[in-house]
Amino acid sequence: MRISLTVNGEAHEAEVWAGESLLFVLRERLGLPGSKNACEQGECGSCSVLLDGELVCSCLVLAAQADGHAVVTVEGLARGERLHPVQEAFAEAGAVQCGFCTPGFVVAAADLLRRIPDPSDDEIREALSGNLCRCTGYAKILDAVHRAAGR
Repeated sequence: MRISLTVNGEAHEAEVWAGESLLFVLRERLGLPGSKNACEQGECGSCSVLLDGELVCSCLVLAAQADGHAVVTVEGLARGERLHPVQEAFAEAGAVQCGFCTPGFVVAAADLLRRIPDPSDDEIREALSGNLCRCTGYAKILDAVHRAAGR
């Protein structure tokens, strides 16, 4: 089946099979490797994207469900060469180690700050609770979100 969707502000079409995930289409059909394929069960958040402005795990969304909709990936947060404030803050705070989970955390944090510009620690923890990291211990991730909130 053929689907049409807008990804990071650009119109795309892709030929997909009925059971194909949005994550697979983003990575393999559209060449956007930022969203990571980790658990394929919606447990880790590494594949988080915005679908019509709502945070979703793209591994759980069928590509056909995204037909006619708008998707923003971690690549789409930056504006040209200018990183999104959350991307800048993660780099500055050292909130990355292996980096595998980082795209999902960045998208989730950007979504949080769009909704709550100055979140508390508890609000940050709640908003990022769907994202798992095995390396950082989360303290620097919290620091990065607070940094980005200050911008």
